[in-house]
Amino acid sequence: MSPVRRIALTAGEPAGIGPDLCVQLAQQQQHAQLIAIADPELLRQRAAMLDLPLQLIEVDLNSAAVISEPGSLYYLPVALNDDVAAGELNPVNSRYVLQTLQVALDGSLQNTFDAIVTAPVHKGVINDAGVSFSGHTEFFADGAGVAHVVMMLATHDLRVALATTHLPLQAVSAAITRSSLDQIIHIIDNSLQRQFGIPSPRIAVCGLNPHAGEGGHLGREEIEVIEPVIEACKSQGLAVTGPWPADTIFNQDKLKDYDVVLAMFHDQGLPVLKHHGFGKAVNVTLGLPFIRTSVDHGTALDMAGSGRASAGSLQAAVDMAVDMADSRDK
Repeated sequence: MSPVRRIALTAGEPAGIGPDLCVQLAQQQQHAQLIAIADPELLRQRAAMLDLPLQLIEVDLNSAAVISEPGSLYYLPVALNDDVAAGELNPVNSRYVLQTLQVALDGSLQNTFDAIVTAPVHKGVINDAGVSFSGHTEFFADGAGVAHVVMMLATHDLRVALATTHLPLQAVSAAITRSSLDQIIHIIDNSLQRQFGIPSPRIAVCGLNPHAGEGGHLGREEIEVIEPVIEACKSQGLAVTGPWPADTIFNQDKLKDYDVVLAMFHDQGLPVLKHHGFGKAVNVTLGLPFIRTSVDHGTALDMAGSGRASAGSLQAAVDMAVDMADSRDK
């Protein structure tokens, strides 16, 4: 029998739907001890706005993990810097958001938590506060001293990893080098083995150009970069194929033969994934020394406090984090 998992749940941007989603998860019977890292008064306020019951229990991290009853939630307190109005961004609270992430990071590096699950943050307001912040992925990678991580979004039957993330299209080609692509494929292979229990992950690699370059007529990145890396990985025993045209590989008959598709850029792979399972997909950071999952959506400021937000993606992120922890420890 697997142990009770202790999951750090960061509540995200306080003016967004993150606190709502934490309150909503507390209404359901969970299979792990969820610990919201947030200002408890914020959670109480949002529960009142949603007209949902909420008993908050400050966690004792020195005791064994215990699953809370529906309607209750464990928490680790982090104080807001200013009052919060649902839907209204306030740069003053940006350092509060970063502090919640730091608490989760520190606890994970100390093996206090089995995983981190993150509600959405608002990168713009954090930068408006004068703090350089490009996202959860980079924050956790920097804090863990990891040079290379990979973003992967997943549903129950489709996984899409990215060779590049938030770059303008004109910068994508230069960012895909033999060295970087080789590291990315190895991170995917290792992570799917360790954290997803797949003994020999089958990796389909997309080309960069239409028709995967069409033999060099539509670009030479496939010939000069992608194909040599694939061949080198094959020679090391990895189950990798490609480069595939993106309009060919995202076909149900092809996808059934692969465990993950590696897309070359953000909008090559994620529109397919989100069309397939938006609201139920999970963002996973591969290559960290701990498990981190997140939602597939943003802060939805217009929905904060309204009760219209769905906790489906956050619940899926919690469930996947627990499964990953179990696979890792087998």
